[in-house]
Amino acid sequence: MNDEIEDVKDAIRSGRDVREHGPYLIQVGNDQLEYRPVKLEDPVPTGRQILEAAGYRPIEEHVVFQVLLSGLLEELRPDETTDLRTRGVEAFLIFRSDRSFRFELDGRIFEWGGTRISGLTLKKLAAVDLATYGVWLEVHRGEDQRIGDQELFDLSRPGVERFFTGIVETTEG
Repeated sequence: MNDEIEDVKDAIRSGRDVREHGPYLIQVGNDQLEYRPVKLEDPVPTGRQILEAAGYRPIEEHVVFQVLLSGLLEELRPDETTDLRTRGVEAFLIFRSDRSFRFELDGRIFEWGGTRISGLTLKKLAAVDLATYGVWLEVHRGEDQRIGDQELFDLSRPGVERFFTGIVETTEG
């Protein structure tokens, strides 16, 4: 029996199937998209098992999102399972929150677990070049609002916010 930890990220990146038995290494991130490795034994963990393995307590004060291959996020309830072997799921985001917030970014709908999100995080989610792209809030009947990299935008406002990215104009001569 192989007791080595199966790194799900490495298996997916190399194009091979994830091993049928654990332990498994997944990536768990925060609202800044900063990830750290977490070990799991179960190939079909619940949201609760992921929270427990990552050391988040109390469980009911946190929400888990799986990061899909498309880059979109999908909430994983505490009693809901995900199969690390077949779905290509390697990374999860965890928020201290009791709800999620919906926004649109470059035409794609995202769910987010925190009330605030930075411009830099929006650019990372959009998978654009961080140095040359900017992000803006679409303002209906007004001038679109640029969101700076370190600026925290409040997602708890009523309605679905619509963001878009684009290349920032430079004045290099």
